[in-house]
Amino acid sequence: MQLQTTNSPFSQEQIELLNKLLPTLTDTQKSWISGYLAATANAALSEAATTVPAELSAPSEAAQENKEVTVLYGSQTGNSQQLAEEISRKLEDKAYHVTLASMHTYKPKNIKDVTNLLLIVSTHGEGEPPDNAIAFHEFLLGRKAPKLADMHFSVLALGDSSYEFFCQTGKELDQRLEELGGTRLYPRVDCDIDFDEDAAEWMAGVLAGLEKATGISPAASSTASLTTDATATVYSRTNPYKAEILENINLNGRGSNKETRHLELSLEGSGFTFEPGDSVGIFPENDSDLADQLIAEMGWNGDESVPIGKQGDVLPLREALIRHFEITVLTKPLLEKASLLSKNNALKELVAAGNEQQLRAYLEGRDILDLVRDFAPWEGTAGDFTAILRKIPPRLYSIASSYRANEDEVHLTVGAVRYDAHGRKRAGVCSVQCAERKAPGETLPIFIQRNPNFRLPENGSTPILMVGPGTGVAPFRAFLEEREETGAEGPAWLFFGDQHFSTDFLYQTDWQRWMKEGVLTKMDVAFSRDQDEKVYVQHKMLEKADEVFQWLEDGAVIYICGDEKQMAKDVHKTLVSIIATQGNRSEEEADAYLSHLQQNNRYQRDVY
Repeated sequence: MQLQTTNSPFSQEQIELLNKLLPTLTDTQKSWISGYLAATANAALSEAATTVPAELSAPSEAAQENKEVTVLYGSQTGNSQQLAEEISRKLEDKAYHVTLASMHTYKPKNIKDVTNLLLIVSTHGEGEPPDNAIAFHEFLLGRKAPKLADMHFSVLALGDSSYEFFCQTGKELDQRLEELGGTRLYPRVDCDIDFDEDAAEWMAGVLAGLEKATGISPAASSTASLTTDATATVYSRTNPYKAEILENINLNGRGSNKETRHLELSLEGSGFTFEPGDSVGIFPENDSDLADQLIAEMGWNGDESVPIGKQGDVLPLREALIRHFEITVLTKPLLEKASLLSKNNALKELVAAGNEQQLRAYLEGRDILDLVRDFAPWEGTAGDFTAILRKIPPRLYSIASSYRANEDEVHLTVGAVRYDAHGRKRAGVCSVQCAERKAPGETLPIFIQRNPNFRLPENGSTPILMVGPGTGVAPFRAFLEEREETGAEGPAWLFFGDQHFSTDFLYQTDWQRWMKEGVLTKMDVAFSRDQDEKVYVQHKMLEKADEVFQWLEDGAVIYICGDEKQMAKDVHKTLVSIIATQGNRSEEEADAYLSHLQQNNRYQRDVY
């Protein structure tokens, strides 16, 4: 892992020096430095201890216990982990003793000994816990969960309000901790895709809640911290870097039903580094034509200033609709708020209890323009209406390149989304912006989204088995570029699928070159529309069931990337079937086998 300003307290100059030095060190040198730093830190602490008054040098056992805080996270894409690391730093700065762990690695039975617990967890799919929180979630909601009468806790739930079961996992864990006897330090906060401000408020509330619950006003940490260069600009999710587009190429052949763009972006001057498995977040802009239609439909003035965010900032309405507000997705919370501005009783009826099925059907494939047309007339100002809109969220794309192979560049694979619905043409906000409105030389505001849950094995001799149809193949291009650069010798097997061999074989020449050079050991392809009966990646896996199972028995790590609603579920069922059949196991035993792989980081998914 390379250091960067976003994952360490070092300045950019220090980062560059450390990243040059660390890879050159031998194990002996690393051990010596570790010992030296530990020794100097202990010496400093010992010296400081001699100056502390005796009555302050030995805090009571109760006070020590109160200053212990356990922070657990369950994360699919890395957001929860990032926030858990942030609150942990804040706690350590106030001299709390922090245990930070993934729900995946934490032993659930130890929760009975925790006094102060913070949970940060996302909800995946249709109200399901993320992969690395499944076992913890099952334990806490199960019959073996202990009583927690002495615990103080708080939950930060991440989700997407366009899904019916918004923040479901966080809600369930929060309720269960209360049922087990815990006391809230601070009420649960449910975050939508744009979570930064809500998460910051939760952190401030938790810190105040801890001080109140423990009766201790923690001092600032006595641990010396390295300061960052005040002149260095740190780019992040909240301060995205404007990356120049170097290449924007259509990967599909003439006559294809699809348009898949290969983007190469410059990272020069950004300070960003990344690992295979990470993603790039792009902050997109809405189509100006859609914004203009919305303004015309409502009779608004596009130059009128409207507030954005919670800090009192304003933008002209048209600019705000293009650059700041989400106007292409409808959610239940949005319609509930909109019903208070509409004079049309039909909208109030649609969001009323008992009409969930009709509401679900209405939300599918419609946007804000549909809403204002369908439920006019409206009350209030343009500012009243934009106040109910959420901020346009970033779109995440799996990185399709290795930083080692392409320093100061990042490559993405973006499938343009276009379809017709409810009498109008629709387009993906970010994907079609990249396809139609962004050319080489222009820029995109980006950040790096770390995903520690989708990583190559540390041992380069470990076999890897990759399943990535369509744009889901992107991270596996990064995997193989990385293994080529590092000289990894473990076998690699790729299952790829798309519609047509002649027009949709994404990165075909790359795979062929790696097959020739031995970086890629095996490749099976499924082109669904090249024959009467559709063939998908799971069918190809079944054809090679004996080999797939043998790879798993030989210690292979299996990776799935792509569509979560259909493909990932079909591949999961296929794996269970293969394990049951080839391993002479029941379906329950096969499920347990796959769960064991997941708990040991040998079954990893990046699905969306």
